[in-house]
Amino acid sequence: MKTTRLRHHAGTLTLVAATTLFAQAQAAEEAETILAAKCAQCHTPQGEGALSRISQQRKTPEGWLMSIARMQIMHGLEISDDERRTLVKYLADKQGLAPSETEGVRYAMERRLNTMEQFDEPLNQMCARCHSGARVALQRRPAKEWEHLVHFHLGQWPSLEYQALSRDRDWLNIALEEVVPQLSERFPLASADWSAWQKQRPAAETLAGQWSFSGNMLGKGDVRGVMSVSVEPGDTFQLSIDGQYADGSPFKGSGSAILYNGYEWRAQVQVGDTLMRQVLSARDGQMSGRMFEAEHDERGLDFVAAQQGNAQLLSVQPGHIKAGSEAELTLVGSGLSGAPDLGAGIEVLEVLAQDPQQTRLRVRAAPDAVAGLRDVRLGKLNGAQLAVYDSISEIKVVPAFSVARVGDNGASTPKVQGRFEAEAWGLGADGKPYRIGFLPAKWSVAPFDERAAEDEDVKYAGVMQDDGVFVPGDAGPNPARRMSTNNAGNLKVIAEMEQGDQTLKGEGQLIVTVQRWNNPPLP
Repeated sequence: MKTTRLRHHAGTLTLVAATTLFAQAQAAEEAETILAAKCAQCHTPQGEGALSRISQQRKTPEGWLMSIARMQIMHGLEISDDERRTLVKYLADKQGLAPSETEGVRYAMERRLNTMEQFDEPLNQMCARCHSGARVALQRRPAKEWEHLVHFHLGQWPSLEYQALSRDRDWLNIALEEVVPQLSERFPLASADWSAWQKQRPAAETLAGQWSFSGNMLGKGDVRGVMSVSVEPGDTFQLSIDGQYADGSPFKGSGSAILYNGYEWRAQVQVGDTLMRQVLSARDGQMSGRMFEAEHDERGLDFVAAQQGNAQLLSVQPGHIKAGSEAELTLVGSGLSGAPDLGAGIEVLEVLAQDPQQTRLRVRAAPDAVAGLRDVRLGKLNGAQLAVYDSISEIKVVPAFSVARVGDNGASTPKVQGRFEAEAWGLGADGKPYRIGFLPAKWSVAPFDERAAEDEDVKYAGVMQDDGVFVPGDAGPNPARRMSTNNAGNLKVIAEMEQGDQTLKGEGQLIVTVQRWNNPPLP
């Protein structure tokens, strides 16, 4: 019976693989037909199927989507939604980025809106003044094509050199003589990593099966569960999520996904009444990235998952315990088995439940348990850490700097919330600071400076909720404010925690500004 089932399973995979190859061939033929009909009118054929400009670039799926949209908006390209989807899939597969080429800048695709970028000069001054530097770093071009991009900027925005973001320097000469050589060296069209990835790119059907996942949602806490994935033709999938938050409330839904370039996973999932998106990197039996609301990308959670058959210990929930206390901990992962070991000073009182995806424990931390981070083991698996603390030395507001946006009650310009966590830190036995984790705090806002106090920004800019979510005010002129200005503001965000008779305080900054009229896939 077992042999029969294995043969049947292998036959099913072979059939899926054959169907996928046929669908890929059809899609490629359709995409090349669209390119010839829609794009070759302006982009010159260059032999062997290449087209000028198009064939000299490599981008993420979001990057190719933006390029096609730009052709529609600026050059009158007429293309259907289905044709655009076909082209994005084809170009992202054929002219995408290797996984290593997206490292360190995936935050732009994952919509991590409050990321503080770090780029060398002059890229920081030349490019990242107007849009994220990650948008540049997520594409590849030869030197001549980077030069074309400079001329495109000047041709599309003729006053660029005289705008406030450019007129403090010799913009065009710096762009052509200094920045283009740097860009062509750092982000070249041809690379060893891309050549290697094209040869080893796995088939989509390898992602089918069950995935154990772990995450944390602001205001709700830790979340965990199982995501089931079934493969369909054209590198597409159906998926379902069956999970729950730490408080027991459900996190369940279903949706569909598409895989670009062998690892770029993009999904839409209906979770309860909320449509959510997944932007993940799917490689080597693991998915990682972010899951966020479609209409409010500031509302999201870090998401990491391990595929069944790929034994991994993903996380400990919660990831901290106070010395001298008892707690219930859940180890989350895939292929879990064996005895738990949380290090010296942490006694496992009871294994409450254990299956391949989760192990629930009741544990006690000794009063003299050494403060700091320690590795957690389960059988032969490790990779997760637990923070043990006896006192909190510092509170940090995360993010330290954030931007919220006023909006209306309609769908055109929804409010963009500010969302904050209170991150506790302790001092280890070596005297060095270590991260304990997110803990509940009392939240408030105050004027950031004298001007904010004078303008009564606290009164008008919005409301800070008990869970660390700041809801900005309504859009438009406010007659109650001086000069009828809008409900913008400059606020200090304050998190407070009580520790004995001491009040610990952390502070951050929140800029409340105008609507986000232009919201491209890559900011």
